[in-house]
Amino acid sequence: MSVLDNLEQMRSLDPDNMYNRIFDFPEQMADALALAQKWPVTSKDIAGIGNIVVIGMGGSAIGGDLVRSYLSGRLMIPFTVCRHYLLPEYVDDETLVIASSYSGNTEETLAALDDALGRKAMIAGLTTGGMLAEVAKLNGFPCLTLPGGLQPRAALGYSFVPILILMEKLGLIKDATREITGVIEFLKKSREQYIEDSVTTANPAKKLATSIHGRLPIIYAGPTLTDTVGVRWKGQMCENGKTLAFASQYAEFNHNELVGWSQSVAPHVDHLAVIQLRDADDHPRITRRMDIVHGIVESNGVPVYEIKSSGSSPLQRMFSLIQLGDFVSYYLAILNSVDPTPVDAIEKLKQALAKV
Repeated sequence: MSVLDNLEQMRSLDPDNMYNRIFDFPEQMADALALAQKWPVTSKDIAGIGNIVVIGMGGSAIGGDLVRSYLSGRLMIPFTVCRHYLLPEYVDDETLVIASSYSGNTEETLAALDDALGRKAMIAGLTTGGMLAEVAKLNGFPCLTLPGGLQPRAALGYSFVPILILMEKLGLIKDATREITGVIEFLKKSREQYIEDSVTTANPAKKLATSIHGRLPIIYAGPTLTDTVGVRWKGQMCENGKTLAFASQYAEFNHNELVGWSQSVAPHVDHLAVIQLRDADDHPRITRRMDIVHGIVESNGVPVYEIKSSGSSPLQRMFSLIQLGDFVSYYLAILNSVDPTPVDAIEKLKQALAKV
């Protein structure tokens, strides 16, 4: 019997209940929506926006990236995400800088925030507390207080929903509340197929985790709706699953990385797996590229797993893939006999940096 069909053993490996964090994600989105709707920010408070820059790292930044991907065809002003100590040179007093740090103490984000203050940018914040909350209080910019007690990667609802709702509050988009509500109901239904009680043979998340276990997953995604989703899959596999993974995007990697899929891969075929994330609205030429690359990779002896989004709206399709990827990362942790919650390597890095 697979360890994934042994509930007692799975729960013993997950003392901090990462499984529950993943399963309860729709409820987290609903809570985030309620919080964001009560956030007293309007277009009268923040007006004349020329561009938007989200500053953050890791799980705190990816919510901004998902908003960027989702609104790429709707937003009429530039929207970027900055993962650095310094802001792009174009940031000025017509820039809205959204500082997202779950802990409130992320050093890169705090440094970029100081840069934003110096440039007299318009600022909004998202955090559970820490220095970010203190800086917001001292400088009088709006800062939404988030519930604490989570790993940043397990707080995606709180890093994504408030930013999207903020765009609605500022009059930059419409229908965000309705779209999020539809996603919440959709995810509540779709999660049933991934639950821990479902046997491996009937559980798509368990089956995929089993198929790629012991291999290095390479995630290929499109350049629009799924680009950040591929990054999310990689991050969750690394952090939850303790499995090294990589992600690339069409069509860019077709102009460089693709050449690596040659006979030189032969010694490594037993250690690699490719996952392609597909969406119904992928550009026809991207779809054709995916088909061709599938054949190239398989001709080199490496398995390719095709994952298609589901749902009736773009936001549902985006989060259908995120939900599956999160469950897969959890089941990878169980197969690796590790606790999915701790991130010891990151903590060691922070401790080493603190001594410099």
